[in-house]
Amino acid sequence: MDRSEERGADVDLQAQIEEIEALSSIYADEWCVIDEAARVFCIRVSDDTQQPKWTVCLQIILPPDYPSSAPPVYQINAGWLRGADRMNLSNSLEEIYVENTGESILYLWVEKIREFLVEKSQSADGPEMSKTVTTEEEGHEYDEDDLPDYSVLKLTNQTAQLFSSASDDEELPLIKHGETITDRRSTFQPHLAAVVTPKQVQRVLNHLYENKKIASATHNIYAYRIYCEDKNSFLQDCEDDGETAAGGRLLHLLQILDVRNVLVVVSRWYGGILLGPDRFKHINNCARNILIQEGYTDTSEEAAKAGGKNKRPKGKKVK
Repeated sequence: MDRSEERGADVDLQAQIEEIEALSSIYADEWCVIDEAARVFCIRVSDDTQQPKWTVCLQIILPPDYPSSAPPVYQINAGWLRGADRMNLSNSLEEIYVENTGESILYLWVEKIREFLVEKSQSADGPEMSKTVTTEEEGHEYDEDDLPDYSVLKLTNQTAQLFSSASDDEELPLIKHGETITDRRSTFQPHLAAVVTPKQVQRVLNHLYENKKIASATHNIYAYRIYCEDKNSFLQDCEDDGETAAGGRLLHLLQILDVRNVLVVVSRWYGGILLGPDRFKHINNCARNILIQEGYTDTSEEAAKAGGKNKRPKGKKVK
């Protein structure tokens, strides 16, 4: 690197430091440092700071040559933001970068997202807990033969009614957090709760999303299975949260291990390097580890199940 390049890098670094200090001051608790050394940050953006209806988390990675010659790497995290809405918002952010090349643009991005959310809150009701399962992921490859049967993942009317009719004062289950797995700057962490109703699933998810770091994850993938003894059947569902096919694979793992009355969430913080199929391995390994940790299964039973032996659906083992 010659002297002119060194000076340019110093200028970029100083610009980043000043911009981060300004954003931290402006947005206070909404601003979160994920990895300062790797220049990974996130900010929670809502349509209303007092009574938010629509919220997204903007995760950003600042490359060394931002803002002089490269844009921030960004990910918009919101389970409800899909299709045309996501595309339109992304296009708006990219237009801002093109119009302000060489300048610090994060404040403009945040306020554009807030403007988008305000407009949406004025024209629509709050986000719904929709369940969308897709079987293709743009830009990534995976073994289609390894995918579970997606016909079992649809939210049934019975499940939807249980979500809406459960009492608001239902007890929040104890939530356990597992050990992280890190690979090429992506970090995965599992969370687990014992649940017996879909309403408890909702309460656990809401509580997890109140944690600023969990809410800032690039993906929060989850799956649950609830055994209904009176009908000898399962209520089960999953969510990819943008990591296509991951929720289905996670639910498939719960089915293989034959566990019941449990919700498993795996948070992934993307580090800027594509992992390919390895991301599915890490998601399922995280889930398997916390299930073993909390006594829902053990390594010997996993081996038996891998060999095709079926056992009665079970919940947590009594230690």
